[in-house]
Amino acid sequence: MLKLYYVPGTCALASHIALAEAGAPYTTERLDFKTNQQNSPEYLKINPKGRVPALVTDRGVLTETPAVLAYIAQTFPQAKLAPLDDAFEFAKVQAFNSYLCSTVHVNHAHKGRGYRWAADESSFADMKTMIPKTMAASFGLIERDMLKGPWVMGESYTVCDAYLYTLTLWLDGDGVDLATLPKVKAHRAAMESRPAVQKVLAEQKA
Repeated sequence: MLKLYYVPGTCALASHIALAEAGAPYTTERLDFKTNQQNSPEYLKINPKGRVPALVTDRGVLTETPAVLAYIAQTFPQAKLAPLDDAFEFAKVQAFNSYLCSTVHVNHAHKGRGYRWAADESSFADMKTMIPKTMAASFGLIERDMLKGPWVMGESYTVCDAYLYTLTLWLDGDGVDLATLPKVKAHRAAMESRPAVQKVLAEQKA
């Protein structure tokens, strides 16, 4: 039995959706960022980084969304959540997820996590003013060159779709008009019609 530690509204939603799509046996535990539970001694024993997601497996704990998604896809191959029989295509999945992790998520994090990059309060406000620009640029690239349609990799649904959907949910709060991204907007609608996504969203809102 797998166990996913998550916080609503975070990138951990992607791993949660992937587990549901895979039909994996799993449980979840919700952390509370408002009480700083992610930095509690109990959770730091699980994930010393103090972040989510963290997936507890029978072989140890996995962190970092691209790694967790790859693990889920490979552990439950019958779900066909990645092109596991084609090294090049699987690398493309990894490349897309790595871009979301290393660039798009970092752009977004400058809004509420400015203390990671600066100490002066005035710098935090300056970082926030860049969010609409950097997020629009990142998603413009995804719209134009990376989202094949209807799914990220084309006709086949993969773990990339759960991840893209998760970060798309941040756009309104980041000052990016989804109407300027028709393919991304259609992708979000398609995701929200999937039973696994509906199930996970209901669980995280409960």
